Order: sequence, then structure tokens, then C-alpha cells
Amino acid sequence: MTHKVTLKDVAARAGVSYQTVSKVLNQKGDFSSETQNRVWAAIKELNYRPNISARNLRTQSSNLIGYGWLQTASAVPHPILDAFLYSAVYNFEAAGYHLLTFLVADIHDTAIFQKLYRQRQVEGYILADTNDNDPRIAHMIENDIPFVSFGRANDDWDFCWVDVDGVHGMATAVRHLIAQGHRRLALLTWPIGSKEGSHREQGYHQALTEAGLTAEPALMMRGENSVQAGAEGFARLWSLPPSQRPTAVACVSDLMAIGAMNGAAAAGLAVGKEMAITGYDDTPMAEFLHPPLTSVRQPIPQVGEHVVNLLLQQINGEPIAKKGVVLSPELMIRASSQTIPPS
Repeated sequence: MTHKVTLKDVAARAGVSYQTVSKVLNQKGDFSSETQNRVWAAIKELNYRPNISARNLRTQSSNLIGYGWLQTASAVPHPILDAFLYSAVYNFEAAGYHLLTFLVADIHDTAIFQKLYRQRQVEGYILADTNDNDPRIAHMIENDIPFVSFGRANDDWDFCWVDVDGVHGMATAVRHLIAQGHRRLALLTWPIGSKEGSHREQGYHQALTEAGLTAEPALMMRGENSVQAGAEGFARLWSLPPSQRPTAVACVSDLMAIGAMNGAAAAGLAVGKEMAITGYDDTPMAEFLHPPLTSVRQPIPQVGEHVVNLLLQQINGEPIAKKGVVLSPELMIRASSQTIPPS
């Protein structure tokens, strides 16, 4: 029978105590580089694999962070969420943690969060796609479960969150369109109830008000976050009487902007020449569209880093100076918005 390599085997090969091997593995203690190199060389030579389950029992830590995927009927891609999770995983693993993902039926399915945490299968959670009165957030606050969200909820709730300034981001995009000479600016946005969407709508209204313009209800179209909704929204805008049609369309996502670009093409319009369109999120495809799409870029790597730091502070019982972090986005100007409206 093959002998299972133990901590003591590594210690004997490296010429140190097994306590020293344990501390080097767990990055504890102050050892010389020579000692550490001997330990790691012995680990490699013997092909030692730590017993994670036993170590977790000793430390009373799973070293896992939970993330619940919300089940949806559609398979709409979500590149921003993917980028956020990549950043979170990267930063968690640098700190010795891993991400445990699972499916939840809907936003009200909070029992699984309670179960995994009480059974010590996870040390805490990260959340995304949050809204006002979010039942997941309410549940974790009530049950004192460590968590951090990418996105805000009720202003009077006390919890840790990281967000990108959607008001500023959309206002910057609309100001850019106004600077091009546009005065009839439409908005393609999401259904009422989206926290993220409401912030971007505020930015749209703010920029118009600053310029002395009025937001016309007929120029605001709502739909799900999809290419099809963007195309349908543009078609409804273009069905207005010619004098009421917009010369520019700001969209709360790149997906809706792509739909709007398709809708404009179907109406015989050249985007970037006869119609200005902007997106939001600056997804990887944005700069490769025809024409390249002007979009608001979110600092997603920094979001992930802040989320991880805030959660680890909670898990380690460290004081948190600031629970809410707001980061600034950046407008990436490309050909889709460079058109000058007809006089």
C-alpha cells in the first residue's frame, strides 16, 4: 500500500520540526528564506498534499465564501458580473479563501444562505444585483451573517457595500451628447425597481436639468436588459412624429445600446452619422462594434478588491472605518456618439 506523506515526513526531509512546516504552509511565523525554501523543496519532492478538511476542523474555518446565482429564465450574458466574480476570486484566493457558488430560485430564497453559514460551510457571502428592500440583505443583517454587496439597497440599512457612481456615469454620457449639440435625448432604461437603473436615470435627469433641458416622458423607454428590448425601445422612439424623435439615445447598458444600434440600422439610420447612441458598462465587445460604441466603463477590478477587503475585515473581527465605498466610472468616447445633430 502506498504510504501517505505526512507533515512529519516533510519535516524530516527539510530538517525542521513539523510545527515549522505547519507555520510555513499557513504563512505564520517569521522564518528565514533559507528555512522556507527547504520546507517548500521538501513539499515538492515528496508531493505532499495538505489535509484541508482536517486543517479546517482545527481552525474552525471552511475558508470558503458563498455566492448565490439567481436562476433566470433567459440566458442573457452578464460580462460585468463575470468580471466582478473573477476579481473577487482572484483577491480571495490571494488571501487563502475560495468561492463556493450555488443556485437560488429567486431573490426571496434566503434559507440556503442561513443553512450554509450556520453549518460553517462558508464564512460569509458576497452579493450582486441588489435592490431596495432586498430580502437577501435584510436576512443577513437580521441574522448577523458577514457579507458585502456589489450595489446598494435602502439608504437607512447598515451594511457593507461597494458601488460605482451610476448618477455620475450617466450624467457624464449625457453631458457628452449635449456638448455635441443634441437637445432631444432619449433614454433606454430598465423596469422600475432596479437600484442600479434608478441611479443611472438620476444621472440622465441631472445632466438635462443642468443644461436647461426638460426630460420628456415620451423619450424614456423601459425594457429588460437585452438586445431585443433595446431594438424594440428604439423602434418605439422612431415611431414618434418626426418633430418629436430623438437625435441621440443614452442606454443604461451596452446590451440595450446594441439593440438600439440594430434598431437604428433597421430604420435606415447610420449610427455615428445620423444618430448618436451611448451604452453603459463598456463590455469587451463595445470597442469592436460598428461603429465602436461610446460607453461608461466601471472600475470592476477595484470593486472586487474592495468587496473582498471589507468581507475579510468582518470575518477577522477587524474595525471597519467606512462601510460604503463609491467608485467613479469613466466615459470611453468612440464613434457611435460623434454625430452632430441636424440644425
